[in-house]
Formats: sequence, C-alpha cells, structure tokens
Amino acid sequence: MSANTPSRPRRAAAAGLGALALGAALTAAPASAADEHAAEHAAEVWLTTADGEQALDRQPDAPFTGDPLPIDIAVDPGERGRPFTGAGASVTEASAHLISGLPEQERDALLTDLFSAESGIGLDYLRQPFGSTDFNAGDFYTYEDVPGEFGIDRDRAEIIPVLHDALAANPDIRFMATPWSPPAWMKDGGSLNGGSLAPEHYRDYADYLVRAVQAYAEEGVRISELTVQNEPLLETGYPSTAMSAAEQAELLSVLDGALGEAGLDTSLVAYDHNWDRPDYPLEVLERTSGIDRVAGAAFHCYAGTPDAQRQVAETGARVFFSECSGTDSEDPSRTFADTLRWQAENLVVGNMRSGGETVVLWNLALDPSGGPHQGNCQDRCNGVVEIDGDRVTRNAEYYVLGHLTSFVDPGAHRIGSTDQGGGGVRNVVFENPDGTRTAYVVNTASEERAFSITDQGASLATSLPAGAVASYTWTPAADS
Repeated sequence: MSANTPSRPRRAAAAGLGALALGAALTAAPASAADEHAAEHAAEVWLTTADGEQALDRQPDAPFTGDPLPIDIAVDPGERGRPFTGAGASVTEASAHLISGLPEQERDALLTDLFSAESGIGLDYLRQPFGSTDFNAGDFYTYEDVPGEFGIDRDRAEIIPVLHDALAANPDIRFMATPWSPPAWMKDGGSLNGGSLAPEHYRDYADYLVRAVQAYAEEGVRISELTVQNEPLLETGYPSTAMSAAEQAELLSVLDGALGEAGLDTSLVAYDHNWDRPDYPLEVLERTSGIDRVAGAAFHCYAGTPDAQRQVAETGARVFFSECSGTDSEDPSRTFADTLRWQAENLVVGNMRSGGETVVLWNLALDPSGGPHQGNCQDRCNGVVEIDGDRVTRNAEYYVLGHLTSFVDPGAHRIGSTDQGGGGVRNVVFENPDGTRTAYVVNTASEERAFSITDQGASLATSLPAGAVASYTWTPAADS
C-alpha cells in the first residue's frame, strides 16, 4: 500500500485538468470575465503546505490581471543563469535493498512515481556511489578488495536493477558517480575507514575508477560526471578518505589522462563537501585550470550557507549541489514542516540563485529507523521516501524535489527575479527550453504572506501560508 499519494503535477498532464478546490490559506485574484485574453494569461498553481494537507495539489489558476503588491517577484528574462541540469537523490545500497524488497506492484508504482516525466515527478539526476557508503545493506566493500580482482557483482544484485527500472521510467536520467574510499590496499592505513590514498597508487586508483565507469556503461548506466572522493575533509568510522586540495588536483590530472586513454568523455568534478570551505574547490580548480575535463565543483549542505557557491560560479566553473540528508526535528511532529521550509529555501532557492545547476538529496529511500546504515546519522536521517515493509510514505523531501522537477526541464535557464530574502517570500524563476516559465516559491515567514509575480508588466496576486511551497508555471503573453 502507499501513503500520501499525490496528484500528478506534470505540466503536460496538468493542462487538461480542472482546478481543484482552493485551500483556504491560498488565494488568487480572480480573472475578469470581460477580458478573455487576460484570463488566458494565467499561471497554473501547485501547492504543498507545512502540515502536508496540501501536497503538490493543483490550485485554481492565477491570472496576470492585478497590480504589483508590496512584496513583488519581478521577473527579468534578460538575466540568465546557468542551465538547470537535474534533481534527484542517491540509490545507495540501503535504498536499493528497501525498494527491491517491495512487492512488484508497489515497487513499479513507486519507481514510476519518482522518475516518470509523464505520470510522476520526473526525477532526472542521480548521484551513484561507487562502492560502500555509510548506508549499506551489508559489509563495506569496494570493486577491487583484492588486487587484480575487479568486479561490480554486488551492485548487480540490487542497485543496478533499480537503476534499470528508473531508466525505463525516465531514459533521460543523468548520473554522477562518487566513491567513498579507494580499495584499502591502495591506502596508507590499509583500511577503508579513514587514511589517505598512497601516492604510489594514484594511477592504480585512476584505472580503478575508469573500470568502474566502463562497467556501469556496460550495464546501460552512463556516468556523465565523476567526483573522486566524497567529503575529502572527513575521516571517520565508515568508508572515507582524507584528501587535500593539492592531492585532489594531482589525482584529477592522473585520472584525466586515464579517462582520455580509455576514450571516455566523463567530466570531473572537484570537492564534493560542505559549503563552509569554498577555498578547497577554488584551489583545486586553479591547480587544474589547464584540464578541460575538470568542469566545476560539488557541494553538500552540512556546514556553511549556499551563497558560498558563488565564489566557484564566478570563476566560470559549473556548480553541482550533490548531497543533503534531512533529519528528524527535535519535535518529530515538526519534521515535515521544518524540512519542507529549510530545504526549499536552501537547497532549491539558495542553491540555484548561487549558481547551482543540480539539487541532489542523499538516500532515495530509508526505513522508519533511518537505515539500514552504519554511519554518523545520530538524529534519524530521512530519505526522499520511507519504506516500512510494503508501505511507502512520501517525505517532505519528495515535495521539495517534486515542485522543481515537475515543472523545470533540463536545459531550463534560471532567469532574474527579485527576492525578499531570509525570513520572507523566497523564490527562484526558470525559463524552460519551450519558453514556459516557472516560479518556485517558499514562504519562510511565520505567517501567511500576500505577494505578486510580475512578468512583462502584468502581475498575478496570490498568497502563501507560513512554510508553504508553491510552483507557478505560465507561458509568457504573446507580444502585442
């Protein structure tokens, strides 16, 4: 069985739907019955409230027939940011194990709901671990625990079948790959947990990563981007590796050569750690400035703030947001509301306004105890969905992502928009390749806020309850 099953919000499907009953906390200015043309120029509205009573639910259209309000999102299509690449999560071994354990009907329905662009929310970017993480269904492993014995058979058991089904639902999914540790025999401490890659094994590790990319390609999973170390500034009691910026730059140089020799066009991405140390990726990018394959840097959410990404974006490098795990609130009854507001503001609005082109959460699925895991998740970690036996519950993370991927297509450009800032109505606006526009809006205030969206001199007037997220999608009016 399934809990919290949402309506289907895809723009293509939405065009034929009638408006649903309006939530009492959200209002839209009515269109003038006498102005048919103006009434046609309206935004479709989809809403998730902090209490979860509205969950990606369609609202009445909001017509561009009003005047700007004191809080106004003024859209500027002349300001264009980097293209949106995609959003999703990670199919860890823990996630794959839980999904694989669902009855076939529930499993197929869940994967369709997560990945289909026609009948689901259309997740389209996955960060795939290469080997063990702290979220395993068994012992820690790499693809070459014994020198000379390389293989990805363990991933073939549950991870790759889930990826195949995801691709069947959405063939346009893009993949980033990330290792948590080289094989222990390549490290100075001889352990997967902590230690460093020994300099004499840089080429061995580069060859190992090339073989992993090739093995996944043989399974029909093409790795577009590759980072060389998850959280290189963290050594801990699960697979992890300390790696300085200078060491990473040297490894990237060796790996660039190995990928080139293998005829692979996989891009390399630096860092893959928290917002609080932008100096690390900046140093790596400076040291690898002559390597075209090094495309940019990836960030996590666990320290710092998303505006740090601008320092990388301003160099012209690409910015990937690659990991964040939600946790339970101190008051568990607040978890949905707290997660919805914080992630929408920071992982979508803050990240995308600071140069990010992806939004990738951590585990796609976890169980009610936040596992299976062997790591440092002291407060219960949450997946995009929770799986308890044959019951699937969509967490706030599902709606944070769904409000984005349901309406913003890969290749869409972020365009300019005024923003109220912290404690107010926050937003990011995109223009899709087909010309449609989407405003992703979160009300971070503690009370309902009325606001407007102004585009081409016309305004729609609306409001959002405290902590709510909404997506407004419209086609710009034809030039008169």
